[in-house]
Amino acid sequence: MKVTIAKSEVKGKVVVPTSKSMTIRALMCAAVTRGNTEIINPLVSDDTSIAAEVLGKVGISIQKDKDVWRVTGGTLKAPVTPDLYCGESATTLRFMMAICSLIPGEHQLVGGPSLSKRPVRSLVEALGKLGVKCDMAGKTTPPVTVTGGTLKGGPTELPGNISSQFISALLLIAPFAEKEVSIRLTTPLTSKPYILMTLSCLRRFGIGVRTEMDKFIVRRQRYKATRFKVDGDWSSASYFLALGAFSEGITVDNLSTASLQGDRALLDFLRLMGASVRLAGNSVIVSQAPLKAIHADLSDCIDLLPTVAVLAAMAAGISEFTGIERARIKESNRVAAVKEGLSRLGISVMEDRDRLTIVGMKKVAKPGMGGEEEEEEKVAEKEKAAAAADREKSPVVIDSHNDHRIAMAFGVLGAVLGGITIDGAECVNKTYPGFWDALKSVGGKLKIDAQ
Repeated sequence: MKVTIAKSEVKGKVVVPTSKSMTIRALMCAAVTRGNTEIINPLVSDDTSIAAEVLGKVGISIQKDKDVWRVTGGTLKAPVTPDLYCGESATTLRFMMAICSLIPGEHQLVGGPSLSKRPVRSLVEALGKLGVKCDMAGKTTPPVTVTGGTLKGGPTELPGNISSQFISALLLIAPFAEKEVSIRLTTPLTSKPYILMTLSCLRRFGIGVRTEMDKFIVRRQRYKATRFKVDGDWSSASYFLALGAFSEGITVDNLSTASLQGDRALLDFLRLMGASVRLAGNSVIVSQAPLKAIHADLSDCIDLLPTVAVLAAMAAGISEFTGIERARIKESNRVAAVKEGLSRLGISVMEDRDRLTIVGMKKVAKPGMGGEEEEEEKVAEKEKAAAAADREKSPVVIDSHNDHRIAMAFGVLGAVLGGITIDGAECVNKTYPGFWDALKSVGGKLKIDAQ
């Protein structure tokens, strides 16, 4: 599917969907909990649906009603066929690698094309130290075969800077181990907010973890069924919060400012860039102001890279983002995808291993500017106007690389600049199926080609 976005006057209110990360965590905890758990306001998307489907294949009953999923857990059993297809959901595959260690027999976890390129070796090795036998089809990547019924416990270790999902997967099953589980991180932890989300989810299911965030100790204990309400998703909200910085005002509803989600950091970034940000209960209102460049470390909020990149593209000055290396092993190489898309729009981007530098389109105002400098600015503005007119006639095509976050971030930029076509735009279904409708609801001018 292709979506072409014209320059748009945007204003209004968006109610963002709930959190994919918390929905899947709640599903996995409910699956290993004996009894009935209610998940209130779960996200319905490709990723959460595949998680529910995989759990159904290993004996978990999930009744899906409006605004609530009822999960009957503690009934894990071997699937009829050993293959468990996890689509492009890395969270599902990695958490299920751990859960399958509790189910006797051999289970093969298979990912889609992109997920099959993402590394899991560190998790395989950590599970091995706990007595779980795992084999990878590739040297570092899925498919993965897990021999279940072998979880013993004891000490294990993991690098803290590859994926927080590996740590969360071990924490999920640690209460079932014969011996107390001790997880030591061999490198500093990144994406700490995701670990805090996992620990919060476990507490709500009655599981306690002793930790100083470089070591986690979990004794044998029992999960307790609960009623779990899922928060609004700050990752999904980020696109409309960013769009608000170019509008008379966009209100983003269904957000908790007390949320543990790392992408809440976008509020700080917007304020530092000069945007107007106001909080009102469960709503955030962002409105237009001249944006200035920013220097930011994204180690704990790596999913914000595409969003802050398009903000930087429209700011005055040179922005610099560090802590970005892990963005290369997401649904796409997001560093390369961001650079490719912005470069197509004539925006200068410099890439290093762990750093991205973006030269904003807006000229930095200089006091007392006049004469030749003033003439140069007028020429530059005319050139930008001509480029915008050319894009409206022949839109610039941005390849989403089947990555929902690339598609949504450049959708925001399309509404601001106009003349942008997103190829593979249906990939937003992974986490935000209603994104294009929401963009249209606040004034986005879209043309959708279903091909």
